[in-house]
Amino acid sequence: MASLLQILSFLSFHCLIAIASSSSNQIPKPYVVYMGSCSSNVNENGQDVEAAELADHLQLLSSIIPSGESERISLIHHYKYSFKGFSAMLTEKEASALSAGHEEIVSVFPDPMLQLHTTRSWDFLKAEAATKPEPTTSTFGSTSTHKYHNNLSTDVIVGIIDTGIWPESPSFKDHGMSEIPSRWKGICMASPDFKISNCNRKLIGARFYTIPLASSNSDTTKNSGSSRDSVGHGTHTASTAAGSQVPNASYFGLARGTARGGSPYARIASYKACSEDGCSGSAILQAIDDAIHDGVDMISISIGMSSLFQSDYLSDPIAIGAFHADQMGVMVICSAGNDGPDPSTVVNTAPWIFTVGGSSIDRDFQSTVLLGNGKVIKGSAISLSNLSRSNTYPVAFGKDIAAKFTPASEARTCRPGSLDPKKVAGKIVVCVDDDPTVPRKIKKLVVEDAKAKGLILIDEDQKGVPFDSGAFPFSEVDSVAGFKIIDYINSTKNPTATILPTVEVPRYKPAPVVAYFSSRGPGSLTENVLKPDITAPGVAILAAVVPKTTAGSVPIGKKPAGYAIKSGTSMACPHVTGAAAFIRSMRRRWTSSIIKSALMTTATMHDNMGKLMTNSTGNYANPHEMGAGEINPLKALNPGLVFQTTTKDYLRFLCYYGYSEKNIRSMSKTNFLCPKNSIDNLISNVNYPSISITNLDRHGPVRTVGRTATNVGSPNATYISRVNAPSGLAVKVFPEKLVFVKGVKRVSFRVSFYGKQASNGYNFGSITWSDNRHSVRMMFAVNVE
Repeated sequence: MASLLQILSFLSFHCLIAIASSSSNQIPKPYVVYMGSCSSNVNENGQDVEAAELADHLQLLSSIIPSGESERISLIHHYKYSFKGFSAMLTEKEASALSAGHEEIVSVFPDPMLQLHTTRSWDFLKAEAATKPEPTTSTFGSTSTHKYHNNLSTDVIVGIIDTGIWPESPSFKDHGMSEIPSRWKGICMASPDFKISNCNRKLIGARFYTIPLASSNSDTTKNSGSSRDSVGHGTHTASTAAGSQVPNASYFGLARGTARGGSPYARIASYKACSEDGCSGSAILQAIDDAIHDGVDMISISIGMSSLFQSDYLSDPIAIGAFHADQMGVMVICSAGNDGPDPSTVVNTAPWIFTVGGSSIDRDFQSTVLLGNGKVIKGSAISLSNLSRSNTYPVAFGKDIAAKFTPASEARTCRPGSLDPKKVAGKIVVCVDDDPTVPRKIKKLVVEDAKAKGLILIDEDQKGVPFDSGAFPFSEVDSVAGFKIIDYINSTKNPTATILPTVEVPRYKPAPVVAYFSSRGPGSLTENVLKPDITAPGVAILAAVVPKTTAGSVPIGKKPAGYAIKSGTSMACPHVTGAAAFIRSMRRRWTSSIIKSALMTTATMHDNMGKLMTNSTGNYANPHEMGAGEINPLKALNPGLVFQTTTKDYLRFLCYYGYSEKNIRSMSKTNFLCPKNSIDNLISNVNYPSISITNLDRHGPVRTVGRTATNVGSPNATYISRVNAPSGLAVKVFPEKLVFVKGVKRVSFRVSFYGKQASNGYNFGSITWSDNRHSVRMMFAVNVE
């Protein structure tokens, strides 16, 4: 039996924990208070609604914040154009009081810090499209300045929510561009390092925002102070989406060519909601609210919540803002995240968001390793070193140069503190990348700080995503090549090697390949919407950046580069934004959901070898990895049929997901009534361009879902269905034929799934509607249990 002293110690320990926890709950931190959709800017009595709402919000804070802390009765952000709400410094108790005690409040949640999801790519997409010529023509991806394309494209305004922008980049010059569209209401915010004159007819707007800090200090906010980009991420994404054409761009000679965005004559508006520390959720909400009001056509957001801590749709600032953007006709395109290849890691999964995964293009960057025995090992890297064949150095495996008392398992992975600096100095070090907690950048710094001459990294997974090591010699090899290197080290008394600078390998095959890092489905919030939606180039993308002079990043004697090669779904997202802007310029009457459907149902499923797309392991990619496939912007101009997802569809989705009718009405400012039978399984019936069913009982009845197709092609057309389903899964479409005649633009059909003979787990396939001119492919994912 425990002694009285032990019991008292146990109780006092847990009391201390409880007191500490209670105390921390009373430390103010930033919260977002979301209050649904805005109505009009002027009420029935002609009063300014914005001023009245501001007063109401301050009154709300006054009712819960103690009078002795009156300095907290202030708003960090105030949402007022497309949706209502604010952010403020609150304790957990105050946030709970707001959430429970006020009918007009939809949700209250801690202000999250979101993550950044961090050219030849457009030529590659154009080349892929050219393999099957379409009847429509376009200058998409062309270096010509076709007048027709120019006049149309200059009407499109792309909003980029990111780390700001570097306005001096040639990618943002406005040569040949017409006057700014009169509908533009945005501004160019000045600061000591960013003048109003930095904006022009290309970069038409720039804003920056206050970033709340979760701190007990009196200074609870941080003003980013300028629209200028200090990170480079926002500049890279903006130039990828809509950068002007820049001939002879390169990264110190690598990837040389004409850099351009997908819609090089579209306008850019920059909204800086991120810093080096991350992205404030409340600032992103403010940026979306401003962008909608300013007059953008679409918003590109290469940012997302952590896949480990995903919030529901009413606690996710991107999901909330994107919902209201869609209601106002503004398309929102987001990155899927970089937490692949694990399943259920995809983020930004709301059905009103266009979610983008990342893939490779037909270009590789090789850094060759020459061993002392004459063997040549081809590795992957973006290394700007000046080593040559004559610069050979001793080569050693990490575990053989371990620091004292360090386990060999840590030294072989080159963990910080695991290597003996005296044994490392002057050598090329070989490390194994089998510890996911130590990224490549850290391993490189570990050996570089110990005065190594270079790093050879054995990594089976990330070898297809070249790492930029700056001027430090680096090469990444697969496990087969790695075994050869280690075998050589063990077979000779004085092993030597050198690492040659990177060379570009053009027309690389196969491509595209789904990137290792690209986050996978199914979505963790609901599996009844298939995510990601689509894939686009996100590996080794050349685009504009902030010219930096960080030690070791610039080769000796060179000036800082204005362009760099980056990888991530952050890079894939603006490719889809650029493609959507291009389509919007050509199809002005198309809604966001039509553009989304057109890009999804015409996407490419094959690589440049004519085979089905694969993932980084060489297996065929499935829709949880690639969505509908790789974007094909030219083909998307003429999709034949589209699947329009309306606001009513999204409201039904919210009902099926389980949100209250009261909250849904607040969000939509309507008297919408939820269907009586609102369950999660009915989400599969939302009129989406793909189908996902999370639980098909193999012993249960047939499961049927419905869709409605809208004809955007010839008014007289007959489409016949073709099913591609895995063995054992019975899939039937009825009717099998869709007939469109003059006056009939929409026709509904149903798809039934029966899984008695199917394999357990997810079964993937497609339904293709064809009229001999168009192929309209709808992917499906069915989980048989």
